[in-house]
Amino acid sequence: MKQIEIFCDGSSLGNPGFGGYCAILRYKMQEKIISGGVFDTTNNRMELLAVIQALKSLKEPCKIHLYSDSRYVCDGISQWIFNWVKKDFKNVKNPDLWQEFLALSKPHQIQTFWIKGHNNHPENEKCDKIAKKEALQLKEEYAKSSKNP
Repeated sequence: MKQIEIFCDGSSLGNPGFGGYCAILRYKMQEKIISGGVFDTTNNRMELLAVIQALKSLKEPCKIHLYSDSRYVCDGISQWIFNWVKKDFKNVKNPDLWQEFLALSKPHQIQTFWIKGHNNHPENEKCDKIAKKEALQLKEEYAKSSKNP
């Protein structure tokens, strides 16, 4: 199995609000950046969507080191999801995304690493900047389209 690193972050301008996500996938010396924006969303949804979009881009089973500044994502993946599955995701926030993550993660071996946000971690800072840019771009596009019906 290929060993890859995924660095991810999400952003929301308001909670809910305009959201953005970013993931950096690294295999050996190659990097791929995946990003996008979503209307009317939350920060936690964007954090998790960054992981989901990264997994969607993989073409084969991989050993993944996943780095995030989100305890929600890291603890959800490494600890909580097992009980959520047993409870059929009852009373779990964002069950649609967690179920999608579960389906996409099956062929992979994923180990999570929580990193402190806004602490000069280069990849985390880059993901944060891109995620915020995606959210701001979506907000600007919405503002322009609202002025010109």
